Amino acid sequence: MEWSLSSLTYNGSISEAIHQPSSISTKLSFFSQNPSPILYRYNPNKPFFKTSISCSLHQHQHQRSRPEYVPGRISDPNYVRIFDTTLRDGEQSPGATLTSKEKLNIARQLAKLKVDIIEAGFPAASKDDFEAVKTIAKEVGNVVDEDGYVPVICGLSRCNEKDIKTVWEAVKYAKRPRIHTFIATSDIHLEYKLRKTKQEVIEIARSMVKFAWSFCHDVEFSPEDAARSDREFLYEILGEVIKAGASTLNIPDTVGITMPSEFGKLIADIKANTPGIENVIISTHCQNDLGLSTANTIAGAVAGARQLEVTINGIGERAGNASLEEVVMAVKCRGDHALGGLYTGINTRHIVMASKMVEDYTGLYVQPHKAIVGANAFAHESGIHQDGMLKHKGTYEIISPEDIGLERSNEAGIVLGKLSGRHALKDRLKELGYELDDEQLGIIFWRFKAVAETKKRITDADLIALVSDEVFQPELVWKLLDMQVTCGTLGLSTATVKLIGADGEEHVACAVGTGPVDSAYKAVDLIVKEPVTLLEYSMNAVTEGIDAIATTRVLIRGDNNPTSTHAVTGETVQRTFSGAGAGMDIVVSSVKAYIRALNKMLGFKDQLQTKTSKERATVSA
Repeated sequence: MEWSLSSLTYNGSISEAIHQPSSISTKLSFFSQNPSPILYRYNPNKPFFKTSISCSLHQHQHQRSRPEYVPGRISDPNYVRIFDTTLRDGEQSPGATLTSKEKLNIARQLAKLKVDIIEAGFPAASKDDFEAVKTIAKEVGNVVDEDGYVPVICGLSRCNEKDIKTVWEAVKYAKRPRIHTFIATSDIHLEYKLRKTKQEVIEIARSMVKFAWSFCHDVEFSPEDAARSDREFLYEILGEVIKAGASTLNIPDTVGITMPSEFGKLIADIKANTPGIENVIISTHCQNDLGLSTANTIAGAVAGARQLEVTINGIGERAGNASLEEVVMAVKCRGDHALGGLYTGINTRHIVMASKMVEDYTGLYVQPHKAIVGANAFAHESGIHQDGMLKHKGTYEIISPEDIGLERSNEAGIVLGKLSGRHALKDRLKELGYELDDEQLGIIFWRFKAVAETKKRITDADLIALVSDEVFQPELVWKLLDMQVTCGTLGLSTATVKLIGADGEEHVACAVGTGPVDSAYKAVDLIVKEPVTLLEYSMNAVTEGIDAIATTRVLIRGDNNPTSTHAVTGETVQRTFSGAGAGMDIVVSSVKAYIRALNKMLGFKDQLQTKTSKERATVSA
């Protein structure tokens, strides 16, 4: 007779458990058809002691509910808030400029994930950033689901009155607004960047937190470069901002220099030595310069932090931030068994869709071996691994792909090809996490049929590439209608390009270049008449074989480019714009990518001009 372990209670050492099994109080339940992943064939003469090694959703039948949101406190000491800063720190990645529409779409996807706090941006950076945060506060920050969930909408500010007022004007429309303000506290920043004494910095922090609290009673304070700051000074300034009204204290490892043991001790020391710390939530913000951001974040949570700052795909300054998917799945998989019962409120089934959306909007590709969301995360090539997977998936897989919204295979056995209909395509796209409206489905369907005419079988990678090429794109200013290129060793490369403008008028141009892509780009430039510099060009095949679909990414900067203020350094920086295109013809996909980068830049400039015109009209009135 076989039994599965439903629960186990034991107070004592593992050694005692192994040698004195009678000291373990167990509850065994008989199973018949659906065996648990952990089985025990009971033998009174053979003691045992085992722990769970898998974190599939089916093992968590009773999901714990999200505690009611209250600034500065959490009713369940094991609950960990997830603070997503993809739209602020993530957008600071080189080339990751997002339009207002893209930011809104990402914010909506973050709400599907049910992140606790969305840092929607740095409103003082530019007018566009301000409007984007304001729109997210209005449209995402007021949508309450059936469980009462609504995300906190946060904006970042430096410790000055102008920034704080700007943040409040942007986030005040949300049901749960938050102001996040910061100032550097490490000796190197005080001496070389701020050129201020410790007492001057304490006074600025105290007065600005108090100023922020006068607008909003949910204030987060960050001592920038906390990991390299003097401990006693850190305790003092944190104690002062608590008295001034801060309800969340974020502890950044700004340059990603700490080891997990060091960062965990930093959080523990702050918890033990900061006056009034019991009245606030401690948060972590770990950069990935040494590849330790996820490990440091988890170490911080174990040490007492109850808010974790992360980004989708780990994007962000330099080497990036702690990755939302890694941190969340680490807590989900190991929270009960290794992290003292920690848990989050994240709906993990929306992770893959969020990852793909951010990847396509920013143009920052996820490396194949990236944990959780990489293309190889659930691939098993080794013969030994494949043999184990065929016998039991738990041999080499601790996470079920379905848990993060990735379907392993089509359960109905449907293979998509040129004879497949719209309904079969819609069902497969839904399994992959794409909820498309009728118009979007119609566009994808005809692209799908065109590809299916030249390929025997359409893979999931093909479908994802097609959806990305159509759905995750900027609003149209210019659209590619037709193109023809001539190239080779017998003559100069020549391209003829036909574009259609926003007004519906067709434009044709011909140009000569060093190759087919160069000549096509020059032809596009003759039509668009917008001087730009091509900063990056890359291409990769998203599927296998000679008939693979290729995805191209470009990064451009306009010669008369819009600028914004960098959140951390305060420097004025030129914006760059990325574009992506996919297709079986690599020259066509290259031109699509270039046009989409141009569309993003032109749309961004048009938004700025429209807002400026409205402001002038208001002043005149």
